[in-house]
Amino acid sequence: MPVPQTFLLDFDSTLVGAESLEVMAEVCLPNDDAGGAKRRRIAELTAAGMEGRMDFGDALRARMSLLDIRRDQLPDVVARLMAAVSPSFRANRAFLKEHAARIHVLSSGFVELIVPVIESLGLRAENVHANRLLFDEDGRSLGYDEHNPLASAGGKVALLRSLGFPAPRVLVGDGWSDWEVANAGLVERFYAYTEHVRRESVLARSERQAASFDEVLHDLGLRGIHSYPKSKLKVLLLENIHPCAVEAFTRAGYTVETEAGALDEEQLAARLADIAVLGIRSKTRLTGKVLGQARRLVAIGAFCIGTNQIDLAAARSRGIAVFNAPYSNTRSVVELALAEIILLLRGLPEKLRQMDRGIWDKSVGPAREVRGKTLGIVGYGNIGMQLSVLAEAAGMRVLYFDLAERLALGTARRVPGLHELLSACDAVSLHVDGRAENRNLFGAAEFAAMRKGSVLLNLSRGHVVDLDALEEALDSGHLRGAALDVFPEEPARNGDPFRHPLRENPRLLLTPHIGGSTLEAQEDIGRYVAQRLIDYLDTGSTEGAVNVPALRLPPQERAHRLVHLHLNQPGVLARINEALSAHGANILGQYLKTDGDVGYVITDVDRDYSPALLDAIKAVPHTLRFRVLY
Repeated sequence: MPVPQTFLLDFDSTLVGAESLEVMAEVCLPNDDAGGAKRRRIAELTAAGMEGRMDFGDALRARMSLLDIRRDQLPDVVARLMAAVSPSFRANRAFLKEHAARIHVLSSGFVELIVPVIESLGLRAENVHANRLLFDEDGRSLGYDEHNPLASAGGKVALLRSLGFPAPRVLVGDGWSDWEVANAGLVERFYAYTEHVRRESVLARSERQAASFDEVLHDLGLRGIHSYPKSKLKVLLLENIHPCAVEAFTRAGYTVETEAGALDEEQLAARLADIAVLGIRSKTRLTGKVLGQARRLVAIGAFCIGTNQIDLAAARSRGIAVFNAPYSNTRSVVELALAEIILLLRGLPEKLRQMDRGIWDKSVGPAREVRGKTLGIVGYGNIGMQLSVLAEAAGMRVLYFDLAERLALGTARRVPGLHELLSACDAVSLHVDGRAENRNLFGAAEFAAMRKGSVLLNLSRGHVVDLDALEEALDSGHLRGAALDVFPEEPARNGDPFRHPLRENPRLLLTPHIGGSTLEAQEDIGRYVAQRLIDYLDTGSTEGAVNVPALRLPPQERAHRLVHLHLNQPGVLARINEALSAHGANILGQYLKTDGDVGYVITDVDRDYSPALLDAIKAVPHTLRFRVLY
């Protein structure tokens, strides 16, 4: 289709994410029961008229009869509509301003409210076709001009027939009156607009729909602010990721799908066919086989600390960036660890089970305070360090063992050998990562090295502890108690049965992998990882990525950003720059970061370049992923 001669844009719920009469009701009606009832009735009438269930003229007349707007209240209404301008239209203000001569606003709203809003977008007041409000000389409402065609059912059809805009014509709108225009054959293309509302009666009759103005421009072959409509990029979030992540992606313009639990390999491969971004927690396994079938996947977010559930090498070889949240739930894990140390040293697992059976046992037994006891921390990373600080505050002496040299906090002391640490501690807490070398890190020899009557905690990875050896240490009485929050095999969904060989052991405290599961931690993780992914999609920034070089990028201004991930081989940057030079691209900025395996080049160029440039860069040898960001 050639470049459209005329754009026709609806206003309410299209150019702005609100209905003008409902905003007027917010301003002029009192905040009492009567005012609330009127506002609800206006919303019902709006929906009925916009969905074709009620004559539009009757719906307008009934709504206006419930309002008593004054002229001096209009600035407040306009300000609220300004704040509600659709994000995708606001983002494409440059396009609107450039083509303002052939963009018309066709609305059954009111000129007095529409003109200030559309002028802020660079559009022209003379191209607004709408109703008019009437006021007396004191600024009191006299209603509206009921002789205007747009005040009646079929008004847009009648007006367009009289105006005779040159073809081809494109109409973007959300309501029944917009579909009537398309049904009358007065436009070559009609886009049922869904950025703010989905009117099923309109969508069912429309050949095209658009969730953003970017989708409209992309479908027409026009260049907007984004190289590809963000609303067409799907984000899939699994395992009950916090709703704030959904809100962040939606607010940024992306389409979000969610699943409460994890998916198996076959299910995941099927779902990823059209997914651009995947968010998971710890139960989903992303194998090379699954990633090999995810043709559109550009980024993965691990909404947790670890990433051992993801084949990072396979993701990197396909140019898929992976992000995680290495710090966001640290405090939550530490608090649970400290609580469990107290519970175990007090012998509470046995006491709680006795109470469940109706047995009253008030004897002290081996119950001990944590004050003055020694805590051994195996793995002195972010969690181990913070646990060290809190344990000291509770009066404990802290020793730690770590393969890496790490600065001790407070009065904590590093012990050079694991067994040396175990023999000196009343409680041992494991905080190691999920690498294969840590499988069965804690076995019979380690339990034997522990001080008799001590306790063990594992809040790290399920495969770290040899369960047979743990059972023997508990049954023999050598170990006073243990707490496990992670397991070699875990149910995929809440409510699934949990099976564990030591489930009935009276000295064992079991929790369902909830170390990081507090409202605060999950919200922090949801917000942090979602923002890292959005930054990567929107700007190319890889800050926080775990499998590609990390680059923090400045925002692009009046430029197109070319994002290129490639194998770290000599000559790739030279080939990219040769393509830029051969196609006459003006480079405004260029950034490069490499690691042992992958190189990451970002080039900002003037918008005036040949489309053939993109094909030339895609064809550069060793390319893993190439994207264009406008």
